[in-house]
Parts: sequence; C-alpha cells; structure tokens
Amino acid sequence: MLIEIHMIQNHSPANLNRDDLGAPKTCIFGGVTRARISSQCLKRSIRRSADFQTAMERDGGVRTRRLISILAEKAHDSAPPREIVDFVAEAFNQGGVKRAPTRDDPDATNILMFIPQSTIEKMAGKVREHWNPKEGKACNLTKDLAECLGERAKVPDIALCGRMTELDSEGLFRQIDFHVEAALSAAHAISTHEVVNEVDYFTAVDDCAKGAGAGHVNEGMYASACFYKYFCIDWSQLLENLDNDGTLAQLTLRQFMLAVAMSTPSGKQHSFAAFNPPSGILVEIKADRRTPISYANAFADPVPLRAQRGLIGESVARLGQYVHEMSKGYGIEAKRFWFSPAMRYPLNWVDSNAKPEQEKPVVEEQDHNVRSLDDLVKCVVAKVTRLQSSDVRNVGAGDRKEV
Repeated sequence: MLIEIHMIQNHSPANLNRDDLGAPKTCIFGGVTRARISSQCLKRSIRRSADFQTAMERDGGVRTRRLISILAEKAHDSAPPREIVDFVAEAFNQGGVKRAPTRDDPDATNILMFIPQSTIEKMAGKVREHWNPKEGKACNLTKDLAECLGERAKVPDIALCGRMTELDSEGLFRQIDFHVEAALSAAHAISTHEVVNEVDYFTAVDDCAKGAGAGHVNEGMYASACFYKYFCIDWSQLLENLDNDGTLAQLTLRQFMLAVAMSTPSGKQHSFAAFNPPSGILVEIKADRRTPISYANAFADPVPLRAQRGLIGESVARLGQYVHEMSKGYGIEAKRFWFSPAMRYPLNWVDSNAKPEQEKPVVEEQDHNVRSLDDLVKCVVAKVTRLQSSDVRNVGAGDRKEV
C-alpha cells in the first residue's frame, strides 16, 4: 500500500534553502528556472518539527559524528578525562569507525551515525561497564558496542528516512546489518512557475556611531514561489521497519502528515518569516497497485505569473487536470482525499469535449473533500489502517507508554 501526498504551497519572499553561494536553490525544469527546496532540507524540517517529535517521545533517532564524545560524556560526566575518550575511540577504531577531527570535535567519527537514542544509552552503559584505567580492553567494548548497534532500530524517523552506512569491512562492526530501507520517498520541491532570484541590499546601523553611514552593509538573495511538493510512504515497508507495531506506524503516519503541512525549513526565517501553510493537500491511498506517480509534469509548462485564476488557483487547477488525466489514462485506482482551507481551492478537472466546458471534481466523494487538516489526517489514518474514525481519534493521545 502506498500513501502519496501532493501539496501546493505558496511562500512569500524567502531563502528557505541556500546553495553554496548563499542564493535560494534553483533548477531548470520545462526549459525555465524554478525555485527549489531539496528533499534533504524538507525531511530535516519535518523530522525536527514539534509535530513529528510527538511520534518520538518513546524513542527517536540521533544523527551525529560526535558519538565518541557523547558516549564518553554519558559514561563519565560532562567533562570526561582524555583517557576514557581515547578508550571509546579505540573501541570504535577496532570496529572499523575511525576518527576524523573537525573544528568543533577532535574526536568526530569519519562517518555520520544514525542510531536510536535508546541505543546510545545502552552503549554508554557498556562503556561504564568496561572502563577500567588499568585493565580495560577496548576489544571487549567493541564486541558489546557491535551488539548494541546490531539491534533493530524501531524508531519513526529511521523507519521513514532509512539508513545506509558504509562500515569498514576490516573492522569488528563488519557483521552488523546496519541498513534500513527507507519507507519514505521525498521529491525536491519545485516552483510551478518560472522564478528569478532577487537581491536584497541591506544595512545595519551602529547605535553608538558619532557620524553618518552604516555600521554594516551587505546583500543577500531571495525569491517568492508557489511550490509543488510530493511525498510517498510505503506502508508495508514502514510496518516492517517498525517491527509490525501497527499502533506506532499509525502514530508515525499521523504526525508525519501534520508535520508535512505545518513545518517549514528554517533558512533565514528570522529575516523573512515565510511561514505560509499549504493552500491544498491531495492524499492518495493506493491499496492494490504499488506504482508511485509524481504529478510534477503538470507544471512542465510553467504557470503564467498573471494567470486568470491567480498563481495558486491555476497551480491547483493544473494539478487537478493532471491527476484526472493520469488516473484515467493509466487506469490508476486510488482513494483520494483533498483538503483546502474552507475549500478555497476546489480540485477540479475540465472535460474538453463538453460544450460548454464544465468543471468536475477530481475527488467525487463529498466526505473526502475535507475542510480541516485534522479531519484529513483522521480520514487518511482510518482508511490506511482499516479502522473507524472514532478509533483513530485517540491515536497518540494520552500516555505514550501505551504505544
């Protein structure tokens, strides 16, 4: 089963995701320049959002190169002696994970580790158990750390985002099955129209200056754009990654949908405050056919900036028409839910053979055209899990220990 989320989201002037020159990221699509937000940026903003953190109250993943320092600090105190840091580092070295110093951490590992918080706590306990200034042997610690790392990572963010870490084939960690197949596929968000980045010339005034002139002068780039965003969740893979914990999978899906709608990348938000929620969200549930389809090609021909329906309205209209054409042309069956606040933008398609041309709804079931985000989430989770809406309302509520 696939759960696909398609979004139309218009952002006011911003620089949400910068390239190596500090400019908003772009790409060429349909022969013109589009604004772009990378999938990595989107996934991190979702994963770190307050909504998705609710799904990880019991346990969540930590992505870091500071594992050696973290374990030493947890095993001893906030300022561990150099000997215990070197002891942990040697255990990792024997496992096949080397030190690669950074400016902030001389004991950083050469690879980025993505492991559950609970695993870090267990590993810290093993360090305490084995640490002995006179008799401690790093090889014994390495074996126990390998056992901890080899445990199943049953946490929402690793289950969704997956994990692929290349461990040294010569180290003692080589036998660990560290790979987790991602249940989530996320596209780079692209603008539905052509975009030209603009330049913001700004100054900072010295409050204590005695003469005229600015204390600081600089410039930065920004753009405003209406984005198409696409996410796809493989429900079977999510269940497998969560060790068939259906309740945790429901909670993960619920909080992910909330986070997708309400989280925004943090890039230069203190300067632009482009906190603009989506204008429309289409969710498709494909129970029988596991063929994901992005509707980005609905915008291969860029939406005119002065379209008759307006930029957002025309983007939604393009999406509705393309969904209808693809579903009919390829025989794609899906249960669809459409949300637009107060149905400001209905999702319709036009029968070009009708005289006069008449708009028809893409989502025909009236109760599947929902007017609130909360109702959308409840309907989708209920449909996916074959539960009644009344049963789903309490998913994630109350004591998290029940999960």
